[in-house]
Amino acid sequence: MSGWVLLAAFAVATLAGWRLLGAVPSLLHTPLMSGMNALSGITVVAAVAVASSPGDAAGRWLAAGAAMLAMINVTAGFVVTDRMLRMFSGRRRQGAS
Repeated sequence: MSGWVLLAAFAVATLAGWRLLGAVPSLLHTPLMSGMNALSGITVVAAVAVASSPGDAAGRWLAAGAAMLAMINVTAGFVVTDRMLRMFSGRRRQGAS
């Protein structure tokens, strides 16, 4: 595929994702983020598998960098999800008192 076709596909996917995620109710943001954390975990596993496979050094370094960035993404996603869950549990405690 040419670069322009790939760029157009990326642009369409970006706009479609933005449109779909904008329509998600706020109560579903936490489960949606948990699902995205799971997908990022799959990215970590795939990047580690590529980094440990025999091949050229540039590909292994790129895969190692991808694994590191995906791990940061997973960690940050769990931190944000935990904060969101604390906000929901804090509301219940205040209402019960």
